Amino acid sequence: VQLQASGGGLVQAGGSLRLSCAASGGTQSRVVMGWFRQAPGKEREFVSVIRWPGGHTYYADAVKGRFTIASDNAKNTVYLQMNRPNTEDTAVYYCARSHTAILSSITYAQSYAYWGQGTQVTVSS
Repeated sequence: VQLQASGGGLVQAGGSLRLSCAASGGTQSRVVMGWFRQAPGKEREFVSVIRWPGGHTYYADAVKGRFTIASDNAKNTVYLQMNRPNTEDTAVYYCARSHTAILSSITYAQSYAYWGQGTQVTVSS
């Protein structure tokens, strides 16, 4: 499975930005796919994922109510709509995918075997 992330860039605080992650090579029915981020000097942290079967969505408290995760029906592309970002959202955003993660482990980066290359998001004040 290969993941290709895109859509990062510079955005003003309070604006909006959409990230995309396209997966190729995976056909599993049980999938968890979504986003982590890593700011300079910090550990990689969970942002949001979507889990199949069912299309259940999960968010970190820091982004809940501002970010929305969505996907296409084929589970090949995942989007992260970032509304009202603030400077604390500045980070490299990584797309991740797992075919084995269980519900209790979906917020841990170690649960994901497949990663995209990362896309920089910079929020200016």
